[in-house]
Amino acid sequence: MKKLIVVAGPTAVGKTSVAIQLAKQLGTVVVSCDSRQFFREMNIGTAKPTATELAQVQHYFIDSLSIFDPYTVGDFERECHVLLNGLYEKHDSVILCGGSGLYIKAVCEGLDHFPNIPSHIRPQLMDEWAKNGIAFLQDELQRADPVAFANIDTNNPHRLLRALEVCLATGKPYSSFLQQKSINSPIFEPVKIMLDLDREVLYNRINRRVDEMLKAGLLAEVEALLPHQQLNALQTVGYQELFDYFNGKISYDYAVELIKQNSRRYAKRQLTWFRKDTSYRWFNPADVDKILAYVQAE
Repeated sequence: MKKLIVVAGPTAVGKTSVAIQLAKQLGTVVVSCDSRQFFREMNIGTAKPTATELAQVQHYFIDSLSIFDPYTVGDFERECHVLLNGLYEKHDSVILCGGSGLYIKAVCEGLDHFPNIPSHIRPQLMDEWAKNGIAFLQDELQRADPVAFANIDTNNPHRLLRALEVCLATGKPYSSFLQQKSINSPIFEPVKIMLDLDREVLYNRINRRVDEMLKAGLLAEVEALLPHQQLNALQTVGYQELFDYFNGKISYDYAVELIKQNSRRYAKRQLTWFRKDTSYRWFNPADVDKILAYVQAE
């Protein structure tokens, strides 16, 4: 079976460099799985591969979208599988590189398959929530789907709303759609590599990267995007903090410190996500030879 070599890890750990080295050794290509590097208008703040790096091996899903394009993880799953089907005609292995855990999971395992929800249902539920409080949502879900009620965070109104709208739209329990994966028979075997560093080293790399982004022109990039700050793609660390600076809410120095702090927190959340998947093999990003040997042995 073909291999999908997943190179994952927290922000600033060195995923791009490792992915390129592996791709060159294996004579293959890199598919980006970073949900913000898709967007053409976001360059400096997303730490995209440089022009020199992009010239070394073929990359896909870099600059593939505009911030004005609606795009979901489900869209990525479908498009990535179409792409992989073509790439595997030429390559025995492909590198999937990024830190967006949900996007990696979607490609490797498929998403739970839910039906489309008519647009009028969510506003109706939101009105009921506003009038009657979260207890109304809890009672409705417990009545409509006791299994889901017992297994989701019933203090999270957005989880309750999502489950209820599926129940109302389909007449079936929300829980009945869980584990109905969109992938039935994958054409590849994932080989999952997790890159990590000592926490102090990683955090120093994150702080240094923020300084380098600012020197490279991040402030001007964010200022140009200020008229579009409400777009979903721009709800991103490095952009939100500088929007607040331009809007006069915080000082420049505090914005910079917040970017560093929020980037470190994001890295911590990424690591927490990836630790839940025991199929990853963990490596120091400097150990490319060991990573290559592991990949070739699998």
